[in-house]
Amino acid sequence: FFKQVGLFMPKNLSQIAKQKKIKYFLISFVDLFGVLRSKLVPAQAIAEMQKNGAGFAGFATWLDMTPADSDMFGVPDPDSLIQLPWNKEIGWLASDLYMDGKPVKASPRVMLKEQIKKMSQKKLQMKSGVECEYFLISEDGSSIADKRDIQSKPCYDQSALMRRYELIKEICDCMITMGWKPYQNDHEDANGQFEMNWDYTDSLVTADRHVFFKYMVKSLAEKHGLRATFMPKPFHNLTGNGCHAHVSVWNGKDNKFLDKKDSLGLSKLAYNFLGGIMNNTQALSAFFNPTINSYRRINAPPTKSGATWSPSSISYTGNNRTHMIRIPDQGRFELRLMDGSANPYLLQAGIIAAGLEGINKKLNPGKPLHCNMYKDYKKYPNLKKLPNDINQAISMLQKSKSLAQAFGKEVIESYIKLKTSEIRDFKNKSTFNKKKPVTKWEKDNTLDC
Repeated sequence: FFKQVGLFMPKNLSQIAKQKKIKYFLISFVDLFGVLRSKLVPAQAIAEMQKNGAGFAGFATWLDMTPADSDMFGVPDPDSLIQLPWNKEIGWLASDLYMDGKPVKASPRVMLKEQIKKMSQKKLQMKSGVECEYFLISEDGSSIADKRDIQSKPCYDQSALMRRYELIKEICDCMITMGWKPYQNDHEDANGQFEMNWDYTDSLVTADRHVFFKYMVKSLAEKHGLRATFMPKPFHNLTGNGCHAHVSVWNGKDNKFLDKKDSLGLSKLAYNFLGGIMNNTQALSAFFNPTINSYRRINAPPTKSGATWSPSSISYTGNNRTHMIRIPDQGRFELRLMDGSANPYLLQAGIIAAGLEGINKKLNPGKPLHCNMYKDYKKYPNLKKLPNDINQAISMLQKSKSLAQAFGKEVIESYIKLKTSEIRDFKNKSTFNKKKPVTKWEKDNTLDC
């Protein structure tokens, strides 16, 4: 309210720097390919940066710009400030990009804030949480780091988990210090794979934390002499890195997805929201599964553990992990399509955009399917399938009138232009085959996604 009437006083970053003894600030943004970009700013200059932003050349990043374009300015959001728990001299800030005094529409955080604004006009707020899976690997990315982690079903393996106790503990301690309310850490389904869960909150805060989490895990892994990767499928025979999103929509303290009288505990609004997501899934795959390597994870053959834990068809169910959308509890659902290379802001923005279409058009997701979709998929030949590769996903995005309307035609065209250029580079150097080992190009371009 105070922001709307102009009475809101933003946090003074200079004062905060003195109080918290911060010497430097990382003013950061994420480009369309999910790369985290930053300027390191001394605390004595932060007042100027808070007012006018830190300057960046857009063409030097994965944004659709030319060398002739004006400078972009990353204006830091003081509410996003995180003092690095492992180096308290540094404060990290998410920023919003401006050019010639206007927001850069084709920048991911701005895209998400625009969708949040549209949702707020309906007096609704999306809250979300993400499950970020990652591997701890050798420096060259050729193998997992723990040579003793060899079980065919290593999920929840206590011994393998505890061999990485010092790193896992430090990451979790950092989340506790930052107030994220982490609640569990585990060894995941693949050898060398881990997951750490923290509490859900507003979608913008979750996106900022998602960005920082990936940076934190990689940084602390290096500190411990390891390398961490969120790459969707770094190893052909192992389960890939998913990034499942848990979603609910609220009005204040009222969960608008909750209906205890419904068999799955969902309201009509929730089913409409779900209908919007399912209606746009094929096109949204270009955001949710944005890399060439992503399509080794979905529609993939069984892995060493016996299952990929990733979807192949567009379907929803109750508490059943073989479907694209799972409803594990009343008043929320889990989207299992996204992978570790998904841009944290486009992930959240895509969900909101699709969900809003579902609400506005009262879209029906159809009936839930209570079956083992990995075994019974042939019984449902009319179900829409997920794209087989990034080319199909981009094609679906190009045809999507809904997403063009939600984000703007120029924004979608910029994303497609950059992705097409990446695909062309891959084709000039490699050949994609799901049945063959991951290519060198994929590892060179995706291990640090």
